[in-house]
Amino acid sequence: MITSDDLQVRWWKLEEKLVERFGKKPDLESILFLIGIQEVRGAGHTFTKEQKQDLMHVAVCTILGQSGYYEHEGWDEDGWPHFKQNKEIEQMDLYQQESFMKDHVLFYFAQQDF
Repeated sequence: MITSDDLQVRWWKLEEKLVERFGKKPDLESILFLIGIQEVRGAGHTFTKEQKQDLMHVAVCTILGQSGYYEHEGWDEDGWPHFKQNKEIEQMDLYQQESFMKDHVLFYFAQQDF
C-alpha cells in the first residue's frame, strides 16, 4: 500500500514536471483536462464548453480503466473514445476521492513514461 506521504511526494514531482513543461502549476482538474486532450489527440484544437466536459470524462474513464472500473469500447465517427463501466466505484470521503484520483493520474503518467 502506498502511504499518503509517498503519494504527496510523487504528486509534487508530477506538478514540478508539468510546471517545467507548461509554465504554471496545474490543479487536478487541469491535469485531467490534459489527459483528455491527449487521449483524443486534440492538442491545438479549440473545444466547446461541452467538449471540455467530455474531455474530463474521457480522462476519468481512461485513468480508472487502469483498475478495471471502465473499459474502452471504441471510437465514434468524430474520433472520441467511448467507455463502459465495469464496476462501481466505492463510496469515499473527499480526501479519499482526491487521493484515489491522484494515484490513478500518477500511474497514467508513469505508463506514458512522463
